[in-house]
Amino acid sequence: MVRRSIPKLLPPILLAWAFPTAAFTPVAVRQAIVVSNEPLATDAGVEIMRAGGNAVDAAVAVGFALAVTDPKAGNIGGGGFMLIRMADGRATVVDYREEAPGDATRNMYLDARGEPIPAASRVGPLAAGVPGTVAGLALAEEKYGKLGLPRVLAPAIRLAEEGFPVSYALAQSLQQSEEHLSKFAESRRIFLRDGRPYEPGEIFRQPQLAQSLRLIAALGPDAFYHGPIAMDLVATMKSLNGLISLDDLAHYQAKLRQPLVGQFRGYTILTVPPPLDLGPPNSFQSMHLIAEAMRRAYADRAAYMGDTDFVPAPVAGLLSLKYAAKLREEILAAKGEVPVAAGNPAAFEAAETTH
Repeated sequence: MVRRSIPKLLPPILLAWAFPTAAFTPVAVRQAIVVSNEPLATDAGVEIMRAGGNAVDAAVAVGFALAVTDPKAGNIGGGGFMLIRMADGRATVVDYREEAPGDATRNMYLDARGEPIPAASRVGPLAAGVPGTVAGLALAEEKYGKLGLPRVLAPAIRLAEEGFPVSYALAQSLQQSEEHLSKFAESRRIFLRDGRPYEPGEIFRQPQLAQSLRLIAALGPDAFYHGPIAMDLVATMKSLNGLISLDDLAHYQAKLRQPLVGQFRGYTILTVPPPLDLGPPNSFQSMHLIAEAMRRAYADRAAYMGDTDFVPAPVAGLLSLKYAAKLREEILAAKGEVPVAAGNPAAFEAAETTH
């Protein structure tokens, strides 16, 4: 974890938590902290805050910088979520997860005998969803940032064009992914230099990525979803028998959603709160309760997770305190390991639709 504190830019309202090896110690600052898993991306956020940007400006800058410096964790071909909470308590979620291409089918990862094709859902063109990162970060910048895309993209463009020393972590990541990267001509050329992996300290330049980021800075997300980047992306998909089309890209939209809100021990949590008192850390009791809670959570996840624009999900039921109490009683009453299946949160939904 990398931290850079920023003096005299923001009011003393932000508190960041870090967890050193020796002890769990909170880190408090009077202005702001930028945190990411890669130092150069963290520095991009610091640069933007020093330029007068706010937290969203910094987050967008870090997101695009990670696309350059840590390809496995951040890239413009992926997607995600951004939870934003304002100083006055207002909060929103920017949803920019990937979507399935229009030509995707239920059995696309099965062979003629109905058996799963190894790694088809994880490696190669059929594993790719319609990307959301560019749309989502651009929407967050437009709605909540101050500086605009050209300024917040500047650090990422510079890193891609001028290059940066390959860290030990990046070198290890590329070596660990060498088998997959070597299967495709472009990934082999860019990330493996046609078979010779990068060593720590060598300079890694990505001029094509720099050009793509310049186009996004100048034209906004239209450059990615309608313009030259879209044309190149679809051409590559066609050459590899992938599914993403120009129509898929043109119709992709990032969305603003209301965060899920829960209460836990007097605090308002913008997530699902843990329903159980876990007991002493690392005790048998706490590990047992965590394992049983996760078993039920993943059973419900497998049954109900999906794009709510297309698949109804009993969200209110899943967040219902009564449903949580039912699961808690089930866990506490269980003696030994019992089979777990998805629950029935729909039974805890309100009859009206105002929720």
